[in-house]
Amino acid sequence: MGETIIRIYVEKKKPFDIEAKGLFNDLKENLGLQNLISLRFLNRYDISGITKQEYNAARSTIFSEPPVDIIYEETLPLDQNETLIAIEYLPGQYDQRADSAAQCIQIITQKLRPQISAARIIILKSNSPISSQTLSRIKNYLINPVDSREASINKPSSLQAQFQIPPHVTQVKDFIRFSSLQLEQFRKDSALAMSLLDLTFCQDYFKNEEKRDPFITEIKMLDTYWSDHCRHTTFRTKLDPIRIEDSSYNSPIITAFETYKETLKTLSPQSSDPLDICLMDIATISMKEMRKKGLLDDMEISGEVNACSIIREVTINDKNEEWLIMFKNETHNHPTEIEPFGGAATCLGGAIRDPLSGRAFVYQAMRE
Repeated sequence: MGETIIRIYVEKKKPFDIEAKGLFNDLKENLGLQNLISLRFLNRYDISGITKQEYNAARSTIFSEPPVDIIYEETLPLDQNETLIAIEYLPGQYDQRADSAAQCIQIITQKLRPQISAARIIILKSNSPISSQTLSRIKNYLINPVDSREASINKPSSLQAQFQIPPHVTQVKDFIRFSSLQLEQFRKDSALAMSLLDLTFCQDYFKNEEKRDPFITEIKMLDTYWSDHCRHTTFRTKLDPIRIEDSSYNSPIITAFETYKETLKTLSPQSSDPLDICLMDIATISMKEMRKKGLLDDMEISGEVNACSIIREVTINDKNEEWLIMFKNETHNHPTEIEPFGGAATCLGGAIRDPLSGRAFVYQAMRE
């Protein structure tokens, strides 16, 4: 007996179809679809691993709210002049809607978690037939290829994930003997984020230390971990020369920069080789100066400098305990915060994530 899959469509009743109205106006204004009459938005669920009775219990408690939702089971009635677009996450992307539904069903059944696949359904109605060219424009506008793809309108025979066996990892032949021009061409062809200098450094390492050509996986891993997202290359880039375009002699920017340079000399008076000036150093030098002056004696000193921690004595049940208060800034704002599961939960998410990873209670967060 094959896998039993239940399909359900959920659509907001009017006037609760806020998302549909917003998307309708978005397409009319940004794509110029003046012939568009209406737009419907639905969530589609394919469910396997539950009985009919369990589905009936979840239909109006987990998948929908009867006062505001309309349910269509198995088939979705369409007018002749309506065009349907189905969008789903790429394999490997986290689908919060499907996962949350599966967890909720597991709570009410107390059984193994069922498999659920979700998709967004958009139904367009126009005064005139939508041409294939216009439909392609709409799909390109709605579907972010970084995390999503167009979904099939047919119900699958199974929800079991199918993964292709990856091909053998290739070795970059003659990499250690590439000329600068060949390295630059390889960098462009491989869409690497690292600079030519970074790639040259990698070539020297594999040539002199490993004495072999690298595998493409090794290059891609280095490219990821050396990206600006992971190691702040932008903030640590040496600034030289520095020219401030300001005609005002008493500019606060010039004053602040001159103060920074004086502080830099104070912190490294014995150094004959001055430290490189970079945005990261400019941002953190005030803390170093305060500590040297004895104004930050309560700061925790450790090898981890991803957040600032200060030590405080806290009375718990009439007993004094040493606690750490953590302060965290997150530098990344765009585009990683809009696609967090493919990279990292950055921006405000990263500011919360890092204290949590240090087992700290997040008391307050602010988005600038």
